[in-house]
Amino acid sequence: MRIPGLRPPSPAGLSQAAPALLVLICTITWGAVAFAQNDDVHLAPRQKSPTPVAASEDDRNLFTHVRPLRVDVDLVLVPVSINDAMNHPVMGLQKHNFELYEGTERQQIQYFSTEDAPVSIGVILDISKSMSNKIDVAREAVSEFFGASNPEDDYFVITFSDKPRMLADVTRSIGYIQEKLATAEPNGHTALLDAIYLGMTKLRSAQYKRRALLIISDGGDNCSRYRAKEIRSIVQEGDVEIYAIGLFDSIFRTPEEWAGKRLLTDITEATGGRTVTLGNARKLPEVAREISRELRSRYVLGYRPTNVAHDGTWRKIRVRLTPAVNTSQMQVYSKKGYQAPSR
Repeated sequence: MRIPGLRPPSPAGLSQAAPALLVLICTITWGAVAFAQNDDVHLAPRQKSPTPVAASEDDRNLFTHVRPLRVDVDLVLVPVSINDAMNHPVMGLQKHNFELYEGTERQQIQYFSTEDAPVSIGVILDISKSMSNKIDVAREAVSEFFGASNPEDDYFVITFSDKPRMLADVTRSIGYIQEKLATAEPNGHTALLDAIYLGMTKLRSAQYKRRALLIISDGGDNCSRYRAKEIRSIVQEGDVEIYAIGLFDSIFRTPEEWAGKRLLTDITEATGGRTVTLGNARKLPEVAREISRELRSRYVLGYRPTNVAHDGTWRKIRVRLTPAVNTSQMQVYSKKGYQAPSR
């Protein structure tokens, strides 16, 4: 359709108008840029997203919840320690010297051993700021603990302050552990519960059936992700013997330190271990050596429960010495129970 009076431009006209059109476009573009540069109201340039930092294996283990370990077994094994009034292990007892109960019902002891079997052991060492004046004696204590162990044991070391870290992975070299400990410098807060969780996670893949943890700390928890109730449930179901050495001053400086002794005691006694509290850090190496020997001097009782229901309930266990044994000066340490298998 043609519009009267309107003629399309000729090719020559277009050619002549092109330079002027180009100048006009450049002028408009320059003016827009100049306006944008001098305008006080502008959009901030898009920032590049930071490069994601790969999570360490310790962090992945720590912040990944795992289901409690439950094994369908007919034979329940119960490690037992007997200490005298001086906290020295009592050896030489026989099978008939023990009574074992599940709930209120006495069980028949069908397995009995005093064999010094190899153990997979983890040491959890507090290197928070409050340990600054105790770190040298703590390093010595770790060396004493491993020095008194079975040569076939394997072990690892976790240090913790604001968060736990695997300092030395599974090894049998005390020299390697000493070398790594020499670089540990105290600083930060106390993530004790997170460190226990990491230790329990590590022991799930342990070489030996017997597994243990030793905790060395001078205070309670003040920055963990996990709570005491969660950790207590995990250690009850984990079949790991936990010992602790608590370095507590006679005057507590914080509420966490005041609660520290109770926290360690609740966790260790739930597993059949125990907590030794010290007011003098110089005794730490000696106590660490005694605990290592105690792990070498345990009785192991085994029974097949009369309650065969696979109901997933928590079954309480109690171990007693028979009246024939003079128990007035003896203390019995054993785990408090186990998780029955589920259907």
